[in-house]
Amino acid sequence: MNETTPPAILPSCLSPGDAPAPSAAPAASGCLTPIDREGLLKLIESGKANPKAIKTLKCRTVAEGKFRHANYIRSLPPYIVDEPPQLLGDDTAPNPSEATLAALGSCLAVGLHANAVHKGWTVRKLELELEGDLNITAVWGTGDTSDKPVGFTDVRVKVDMECDAPPEEVAALIAHVTKWSPVANTFLRPVNLTVAPK
Repeated sequence: MNETTPPAILPSCLSPGDAPAPSAAPAASGCLTPIDREGLLKLIESGKANPKAIKTLKCRTVAEGKFRHANYIRSLPPYIVDEPPQLLGDDTAPNPSEATLAALGSCLAVGLHANAVHKGWTVRKLELELEGDLNITAVWGTGDTSDKPVGFTDVRVKVDMECDAPPEEVAALIAHVTKWSPVANTFLRPVNLTVAPK
């Protein structure tokens, strides 16, 4: 490095209280850019002020042909879901069950990151590996419809989290986050589901 060149500042390795501006350059290391701690504290206070508040989320799913579907959420570009060739799809995107695993992994990761920032931990790495078991022989109701569980029966998540906290505290955090994850709770408890003609 040229002696006159100042050392690179890695925004991803700053402490949670020093989160960079949204326009900051991408991190040049494996550390995570922390979320805005002040914004998190405001969300916490808002939740405590109205603990019974319910937010309704919406998605519009549009079939594009074969098993490819575009899902429209807020004003974002469409989120595509497809099926792999062995399930008669074109393999252009995750299938619905894989997308469900992705939602679970992302929700847990959000909770881990938020709680780490709340505790003042600096997270250097956060990766989750998920796998789930399901029986698909019913072929969406067109195949074998004998009595059996439909959907995931077992889901396993492995969390690889590197931060400035001892392993026992990280393990306790993982358990805490799982308890309060909205998507994990969707897996763990019955949900009122209504599917009807429009």
